[in-house]
Amino acid sequence: MAGKNMNYFLMDSTPNGRIKCTLANWTGVAYKTPRVKLVDCKNIDYLKQSGVYFLFSKGDGDKPLVYVGQSGTRKNGEGILNRLKEHHASPKQGLEDWYEAIAFTTSNNIFGATEISWLENRFFALAVNANRYEAKNGNEPNAGNVTEEKESELEEYVDYAKIVMGVLGHLVFEPLVQNRIIQNTECKVGDDYIEFSMEQKMQNSGMTVKAKCKRSSEGYIVLQGSIINSKTNEKTCSGVAKKARERTKVDENNMLLEDVLFSSPSAASMFVTGASSNGYTAWKTAEGKTLKDVETSEANELRLLHIR
Repeated sequence: MAGKNMNYFLMDSTPNGRIKCTLANWTGVAYKTPRVKLVDCKNIDYLKQSGVYFLFSKGDGDKPLVYVGQSGTRKNGEGILNRLKEHHASPKQGLEDWYEAIAFTTSNNIFGATEISWLENRFFALAVNANRYEAKNGNEPNAGNVTEEKESELEEYVDYAKIVMGVLGHLVFEPLVQNRIIQNTECKVGDDYIEFSMEQKMQNSGMTVKAKCKRSSEGYIVLQGSIINSKTNEKTCSGVAKKARERTKVDENNMLLEDVLFSSPSAASMFVTGASSNGYTAWKTAEGKTLKDVETSEANELRLLHIR
C-alpha cells in the first residue's frame, strides 16, 4: 500500500490539546478536541459546518464507549460545534464522562442532510463491526437515500476518514483481524500477521483446547472460533488471563464468539488453557515452528541485514 501524506496542526502547541488534521488529495477536514477545550473552538469556522462527530468515553466496562452523531448547519450559523456544546451541557445517559470528540467535515462545505445521514449510518456500522468500542447510539442511525454515484463518493471519504481516525488515536473502525481467510501457508520473516495454533488435552476438565492466534503489530490475538478450557486454575493462571476469561463471550462448547487481544503470547496461551503456559513454546505455526523459533529466525535475519 502506498504511503499517505498527512498534515497535523497542534492548535494548542501540545499533543494533548486540539488537533486539526488534513490529508493530501482529500477534501475532508478533521478536528480532535478534548471536552475541556470546546470553549476554545468557538472561532473555528469548519466546526460551524455540517458534518459527523464522535464522542469517546472510557466507560466502566470491558470496552471504551463511542457515540456517533451528525449535525447540519443551523440558522444561528453553527453546526457541529453547537451539537457538541449540547452534549457537553446535557450528555446522553452512559456518556456523562465523555472526554474527547473527533469531528469530520469538508474544506468546501458540501455536506447536506442526505450525506451526513448516510455517513453517520456507515460509521456506526463500521464501529459495531469492528467491535473494539461499545457503540452507545441505542438505535442504528437512518442511512437515508443516496444515489450510487454519491455513495461511491462518500465511500471514498470514509476510507480516508478511517485512516485519520486511527492516527488520531482511536481504532474504532479497525477489527482486530483484518482478514478472516485462514491460510496455512508458510510464514515469512517480517510478516505483519503470522498465524499460530495450539492443541492440548487439559487434565482438570478432560477437554481438548484447540485455538488459533495471530501475531499482529498490536500483540497476540486469540481468534474467534477457538476452543478454550472450561476450567481455570486459580493458582497458576495469570490475572490478565483470568480477567479475560471472565468477561469473554463463549458458546455452550466454550468456543470463542469474538477475537481477544493480549500484549504477550503467554497471556494468550494462559487464556486458552486457564493455567500456567509458556506462549513462546505453546504457539506453533502450521509447519510446527514455535513462536520462539520464529522470533529467533527474525532476529537472525535482522542480524544478517545489519552485516550487509
